[in-house]
Amino acid sequence: MLLDLPILKRGSFYFIKDGSSEIILEDKTKRGLTVKETSVDEKLKVKADKGMIHDMEGIGHWVPIRWYFSKNQFNLNQVSEYAEAMEKKYTELRELTCPDDD
Repeated sequence: MLLDLPILKRGSFYFIKDGSSEIILEDKTKRGLTVKETSVDEKLKVKADKGMIHDMEGIGHWVPIRWYFSKNQFNLNQVSEYAEAMEKKYTELRELTCPDDD
């Protein structure tokens, strides 16, 4: 089960877990979102679990919840680069939408 897999690295917005044949990158902001399909992620070109979120107009959008990077093609450093890019994006978004009131 995915919850029981060893965590190789963690950030504020992600976990990288050690699967038997894959390194799994999980987006923490999508916790609790139900997996509706598993297909190839258009951006990263790897297998991904996806869920559906709806915008204010009720339009549904497919979003990746976790990505599966084959250990034959990717190493932890490569997956970490994707994770850190996601971390940067979410940190910038948080700073934009929730500025400190110092």
